[in-house]
Amino acid sequence: MAKITVEIVTPERRMLQVQADEAIVPGGEGLFGVRPGHTPFLSLVEPGPLTVREGGSQQVWFVAGGFVQVANDTVRVLADQAEPAANIDVEAAKRRLEEAQARMKGMTAEDARYQVEAATVRRETARMAIAKR
Repeated sequence: MAKITVEIVTPERRMLQVQADEAIVPGGEGLFGVRPGHTPFLSLVEPGPLTVREGGSQQVWFVAGGFVQVANDTVRVLADQAEPAANIDVEAAKRRLEEAQARMKGMTAEDARYQVEAATVRRETARMAIAKR
């Protein structure tokens, strides 16, 4: 049976490169699945779960956003950050979420740091949801 290659690359290093049956990616318009023979395309990646399925098993990774390229049976995720779901430190994520929410109090959408803090809230909320699966 045909396989796809799934790669997760961060600015620091390649985190994953495996053969799989399917990848489910948190795209800019929602989750989408990729199997062998998928049409080539590019998409934004939103903070969320990247699921890699091989046979009856699956690996779940947290990706913090970035881009994905699908071409020639390869799914290449260029992620801002990535980590296996099993390695997520929920307490640290909760602390970062609470700190960002506290900094946002009193800000308006026009404040220079508002979008940075809002992105932190989205990222840490997604990270905690994946860890609790």
